[in-house]
Amino acid sequence: MHAMQYEITLPADYDMEIIRKRVATRGHLMDDHPGLGLKAYLIRERGDGSGSPVNQYAPFYLWNTVEGLNGFLWGPGFRGVVTDFGRPVVRHWLGAGFRPGPAVDAVPLCATRRTERIPEGTDPAEAVERALAELPEDEALHSAAVAVDPGRWELLRTALWRGAPPERAGTRYQLLHLSRPGLHDLPAGRHW
Repeated sequence: MHAMQYEITLPADYDMEIIRKRVATRGHLMDDHPGLGLKAYLIRERGDGSGSPVNQYAPFYLWNTVEGLNGFLWGPGFRGVVTDFGRPVVRHWLGAGFRPGPAVDAVPLCATRRTERIPEGTDPAEAVERALAELPEDEALHSAAVAVDPGRWELLRTALWRGAPPERAGTRYQLLHLSRPGLHDLPAGRHW
């Protein structure tokens, strides 16, 4: 499993309805993309009551195959993002674990993401094991993943939620659409 996300921060006065329409008209194009576990079309909106300081379009992906990831990045889907918004930095993490939640077959409405550095002197495997043990088991959990960027020694924890996420779960996003062609092919548990 590979996790990937790019964030497009938009002007404070940007009409986020443009992004909602974009997702409503184009989101289904990833619903059967080969090698994709899931794509969560995420946004943060300044002034919506969530505490977000920015307007942001921030799609998040879990890939089952590198070929699928490459097919997206070098294909027409990402080319459209680059044409419309410029070329964003694409973050990539190696999957360490995945947990489908009790609400995995429901439609998730929001997502959370938390990143943290693995401190110098800390065994990375122990940090990952701890993060996996701390994956939420809430009834509103759709799914959760842990991944690592070994270039930065950064740990990523992400979760999709059917309802409101717990406090302190991380950065909160609205989820506009979920493409999930290979969701049930994402291996549950630890990935090594």
